[in-house]
Amino acid sequence: MPAVSAPPHTRSAPRTRPAPRTPGRSRRAALGVLATGMLMTVLDGSIVTVAMPAIQSDLGFTPVGLSWVVNAYLIAFGSLLLLAGRLGDLLGRKRLFLVGTAVFTAASLLAGVATSPGLLIAARFLQGVGSALASAVSLGILVTLFTEPRERARAIAVFSFTGAAGASVGQVLGGVLTDALSWHWIFFINLPIGLATLAVAVPALPRDRGLGLRAGADTAGALLVTAGLMLGIYSVVKVEEYGWASAHTLGFGALAAVLLAGFFVRQARARTPLMPLRILRSRSVAGANLVQMLMVAALFSFQILVALYLQKVLGYGAAATGLAMLPAAAVIGAVSLGVSARLNARFGERTVLLTGIVLLVGALGLLARVPVHAHYATDILPVMFLAAGFGLALPALTSLGMSGAGEADAGLASGLFNTTQQIGMAVGVAVLSTLAASRTRQLTAHGATRAEALTSGYHLAFTIGTGLLVSAFVIAYVVLRSPRKTPTN
Repeated sequence: MPAVSAPPHTRSAPRTRPAPRTPGRSRRAALGVLATGMLMTVLDGSIVTVAMPAIQSDLGFTPVGLSWVVNAYLIAFGSLLLLAGRLGDLLGRKRLFLVGTAVFTAASLLAGVATSPGLLIAARFLQGVGSALASAVSLGILVTLFTEPRERARAIAVFSFTGAAGASVGQVLGGVLTDALSWHWIFFINLPIGLATLAVAVPALPRDRGLGLRAGADTAGALLVTAGLMLGIYSVVKVEEYGWASAHTLGFGALAAVLLAGFFVRQARARTPLMPLRILRSRSVAGANLVQMLMVAALFSFQILVALYLQKVLGYGAAATGLAMLPAAAVIGAVSLGVSARLNARFGERTVLLTGIVLLVGALGLLARVPVHAHYATDILPVMFLAAGFGLALPALTSLGMSGAGEADAGLASGLFNTTQQIGMAVGVAVLSTLAASRTRQLTAHGATRAEALTSGYHLAFTIGTGLLVSAFVIAYVVLRSPRKTPTN
């Protein structure tokens, strides 16, 4: 049975007081709370995109200003995850989860009643803050609750499925709520979910006192990494507006690189670092985060560009698009909840991860050749079935990424894992959508029809996404190793 390995240390690490064994029923309730928190976060990311035209019409957003409904959330969320993960280790993960969920729920109410662009953007930024606080510690709580390898594998499978399903459900739900009620309800729906999560989380989540601020209250490091990530994500999400070679992109990107370099120098020298660099000496932690960044950047093209292809080329509506993509959520759920934990236990996380990536390479490879006049049953549905690879890959990758972190660093490892996910998403947004749009403009200028030009642009994005997945496979094969198995009696 796989055993969780301890991280390598160059010096003694602060230790948390071991938590008492939590009863099975309480642990299941805690898992439900954590999965619901993940569902809210992912739903909020996908549900908003469908309602964007209605929001623009109602509040009078400019086309450029409208992008900040998404960007304000993404910048706050992505830049605060690492800091939030370490704060969970220092102040207590349960406390940070409760605070983050409360902030997110309150910000959802503010977004729902917003009457101006400025108020909605501010509310979206606060939603990102709340999501970062809650999401950054979720995996840290999960791995300290479920210590037995088989139980942990099943718990991670449930957690991973929730995120994958939330993305697909959000697109359908956003269209239904906007058409049937109004765009305000895409935010109001978070209120009962958030309040119920808080009510169950208080008794269900285990108490943890944390290490205390003295164990890692690195104020200078916190400022450097938060500012660096914020500027870096900002420069990436604005690439489509300014271009890769613009002074705006290069200037903010260079400043972000300098700040992040300063952060790593600070962590190597500080007595109480925000992110002890020992965590990156773990082969599983460093490798899994790199693989995840490449995977997420590639799979953005599946979630977003497939939806655009269905709507702009095949003429599907918003709700029909969501329904067309539901088979992907169904197979991901069936695999991640039904078989991934057993496969990880029998064959090892590395083997299951590599198999999942191969299936995903097949999915994007098929999309790279999808025709202009496609038939759903023969051209799109097989791709949805191959998305089962995500149900194999993500739970295995999550287990590998968390296996190298001890209890004292579980929140930090969780925050780091979520941070690389957001960075991968931001880079995927910028690179793949920009290249697809550029190819479309070129072909349109040379007389191609709109459908032909769009399809060719998507082909380019899917081809590059396939290359990213192949790179992820190579790194996973070379770098990652499944945790050692321990004999069972």
